[in-house]
Amino acid sequence: MYRALSTGAIGVQVPFEEAVRLAALNSFEGIRVSMADVQKLGVHQVRRLLQDNRLVAAVSGTPVNFQRDDATFDEGMGRLPSFAQTMADLGCTRIIAWILPWHETLSYEDQFERLRARTARICEELARHDLRYGLEFIGPETMRSGKLHPFIHDIDGLLELIEAVGADNLGFLLDSWHWYTSGGTPEDLEKLSDALVVAVHVNDAPRGVRCEDQIDQVRAMPGETGVVDIAAFMGALRGMDYSGPVVAEPFSDWVRALPPEEAVAATARSLTRIWSLGDE
Repeated sequence: MYRALSTGAIGVQVPFEEAVRLAALNSFEGIRVSMADVQKLGVHQVRRLLQDNRLVAAVSGTPVNFQRDDATFDEGMGRLPSFAQTMADLGCTRIIAWILPWHETLSYEDQFERLRARTARICEELARHDLRYGLEFIGPETMRSGKLHPFIHDIDGLLELIEAVGADNLGFLLDSWHWYTSGGTPEDLEKLSDALVVAVHVNDAPRGVRCEDQIDQVRAMPGETGVVDIAAFMGALRGMDYSGPVVAEPFSDWVRALPPEEAVAATARSLTRIWSLGDE
């Protein structure tokens, strides 16, 4: 596994060229890329920036909104082949997305089947370009409370979907916060493997808040509070010989308030602090 920077995940808004500079300055090995970066700079310039700074194109989001109506989904699918070719050209083989843990009108069964079918189509196109696809479950109970149709929100639910889709390139965007807030255990992590984990987010949770009362996007830097058992989480990644990027996603107010250079440096330090946790 290796450290990768996503400036958006830490609230840093800088041009891609500056993000690359800050990543290299702080010894990150990878960085998140986007089609917006490519459209602005061109594939060749983005590739040159990565090569010159010895960075891997670690992850990218998907252009397909699979959680809305058919027309929106089909429009995104129309853009997927070009997107996939671009990411393949950059060496970015890990594409990520998240699943809303409820639906306004569809039952669990109907939403499951719609997502299964749509995910199969996405995976088929990505596989043509040797790209993997990682889905993230959203764990907090507060995201589902009061909703008529709760949906996938933990490791077992996402494993069921992956099995139903049956695509070799489908797996998890595994987030330590969502693992914790879903009630996940170290034993749940033992169900996963490097082949199933496409990308990883690390973070922590505020102290003094019950697990069931945690609010999404109110988090902390990885290892900052000790609420999330990051040692068990990192140990599980090491145990499965995870080979992909590890990205800090703290949604932290104090990190957002820092100047960009200081925010990236603080993020790098947080990853260094947790990196060897969980060693046997």
